[in-house]
Amino acid sequence: MEVDAHVAQRAGRQWGVVDLEDLRACGLSQQAVSKRVATGRLYPRFRGVFSLLPTLPLEGTFLAAVKACGADAVLSHFAAAVLWGLLAWDFRLPEVTAPTPRVHPGIRTHRSADVERVFRKGIPVTPPLRTLIDLSTIVDDRALRRAVNEALNQRLIKPHEIIVTHRRGAKRLRAMLATAAPTRNEFEDAVLAVLDGLPRPEVNERDGRYVPDFTWPAHQLILEADGKQFHGHILARADDKTRQALFEREGWQVERLTWEQLTREPARTRARIARALEERAREKDDAA
Repeated sequence: MEVDAHVAQRAGRQWGVVDLEDLRACGLSQQAVSKRVATGRLYPRFRGVFSLLPTLPLEGTFLAAVKACGADAVLSHFAAAVLWGLLAWDFRLPEVTAPTPRVHPGIRTHRSADVERVFRKGIPVTPPLRTLIDLSTIVDDRALRRAVNEALNQRLIKPHEIIVTHRRGAKRLRAMLATAAPTRNEFEDAVLAVLDGLPRPEVNERDGRYVPDFTWPAHQLILEADGKQFHGHILARADDKTRQALFEREGWQVERLTWEQLTREPARTRARIARALEERAREKDDAA
């Protein structure tokens, strides 16, 4: 029948899944839907959601769960992490978040007034960073670390996005990130993100034979990023002391910052640099 062909086409674009709205759009009444369920031409998945085949791929199960929970619903938490390729599926109930979640057997629902929604493989899902934040509330450190590592490897998120977010669960993510070994670019990006709103520093601008990490020339303030990968061996540490002494003799103030300080205490880091900028500006005004 032509109606069934339309249903098949729509289901083919949706991992084999259709809901009542889809079926009505194809021309089926409630009675016609019930008849097809009774004759094995539609398979109920969740209330109001059906498939054309007795088995579904995992993506089909995820989409069916989202469709069952309303137009504003998204796949979230562990299921979202699996869809993003951050963790392996362990056959738990799929999680769905919505502003007003519906209760469904076989779905673990969550309520949020701030639902973030993107699409992956045609399925509404929380964005990667939100997925990790939600995940941090339900899994142990080992699983969370694996998911964060995979998100970074796939470049789904950047370290500074974790550092500057204020969402619940971010503190746990930052603690994990504090044990990472960032590249120089990742360190610089994170510093600039944390200091956003303050006067923007110059980055890696050569001053004679030395290249400070961050400088505010008008304030004669330098911020040096300390890390084992940058200044780890004994000669490098000696060089750090030499150049700091040189800058200070020339009237510069040098602040130092570790990756752990930056990740664990971004607000304190920002306040420290803001205070240093204010003090340097006041000193220059007093000297003028």
